[in-house]
Amino acid sequence: MPGGIGGRLTDKACKAFAAQKAHGKKLSDGGGLYLFITPAGSAVWRIKYRIDGKEKTYSVGSYPAISLAVARTDLAEVKALLRENKDPVTQRRINRAESRSASENTFETVATQWLTMKQREWSAGHFARSARAFERDIYPLLGKLPIASITPAIIAKAIEDIHKRDVLETATRILQHINGVFRYAQAKGLCRDNPALPAREILPRKKDSGRMPALLDFASLGDVLRRADMARTSPSVRMAHRLCAFTAARIDNIITAEWKEFDLDSEQPIWTIPRTKMKVKSRFIDHRIPLSDEITSELKQWQAIYGKQGFLFPSPTGGKHIGCESIEKMYRVTLQLKGIHVPHGWRSSFSTLAKDNNFERDVIELALDHAHDNEVARAYDRGERFEKRIQLYDWWGKQLAAAQHGATVIPMKNKTA
Repeated sequence: MPGGIGGRLTDKACKAFAAQKAHGKKLSDGGGLYLFITPAGSAVWRIKYRIDGKEKTYSVGSYPAISLAVARTDLAEVKALLRENKDPVTQRRINRAESRSASENTFETVATQWLTMKQREWSAGHFARSARAFERDIYPLLGKLPIASITPAIIAKAIEDIHKRDVLETATRILQHINGVFRYAQAKGLCRDNPALPAREILPRKKDSGRMPALLDFASLGDVLRRADMARTSPSVRMAHRLCAFTAARIDNIITAEWKEFDLDSEQPIWTIPRTKMKVKSRFIDHRIPLSDEITSELKQWQAIYGKQGFLFPSPTGGKHIGCESIEKMYRVTLQLKGIHVPHGWRSSFSTLAKDNNFERDVIELALDHAHDNEVARAYDRGERFEKRIQLYDWWGKQLAAAQHGATVIPMKNKTA
């Protein structure tokens, strides 16, 4: 059958050829492109080409679903690949694999893999907060997108939305996690670039404020305890704050505390925090905190109301337990202590005031489970120094109780430990 002008086909010629359904017949358009009639009588576009001295065939698709114009576009793409010495059939397989990988490897899928890997390294509290942050702030915008398709602008939008809530630390921490996800994706060959890197420029640089803000005199700490008792907040947040103050434990350990860790009925009540929950996981023994009479009494009352199973501070919104933010917000907003005292600041208060009152440095560092320049001291953890830690916490509990019941409210001093 004759072709179009200059030996090229026309749509009319293609339709007439396809209508004949002559099995095995070909109709050439030039350049290797031709229509072929299959045994089923269908017309299909094919491209004949040679690479590395071998003749091969590239299938374009069925006519008329693939028009003459589209088939010629595919021919141009095949010619371009051949000029780069790329086999069009092989390249199409690569493209399909990449497309399939993109649809399977969404940001949420890869982030979940990264979080699972990090779960072995992080404390339970840190992992739970990070997973919730992704679900709340990142997955709604990025979750369903193929990770290889995400641009710096998309990430910048997500981080800006978080920063608008005036939570620079949260935005910075989430961006660090996103960076980790993309580094993980790069290592697995799921994306070439890390689009999270430029997004750091949209956040203001955090001022170096040194250590956590903390009040360093008992009069001011007593005022914090009184004001917290009068504040409108949930019972769980209030009790978590009390445990934080009287034990100087890290906030992660406070919110994830479980009743099975507490022995309230022995002669010396103890809170034993599993080593897996501690910041430093390389030590061989769990961390034990002797409980003063003051906080033991409150814990027993709390237990009588809420039972002896599960977490001490279950979440009222359906989660496993309350989050750090609920306690931090009480200090920052309800008690208006921003820049003055934070939950973590109780550790500085405890350390500073204990040293000021002549308690041994080793005993204080062991009580806080700090890294210590004399690790030999840890050999005495279950012996003499634990007895001294009991004395330390007994003193701390009595001082806080006395400060809370002081008759005079002392104006707070803005100190940093």
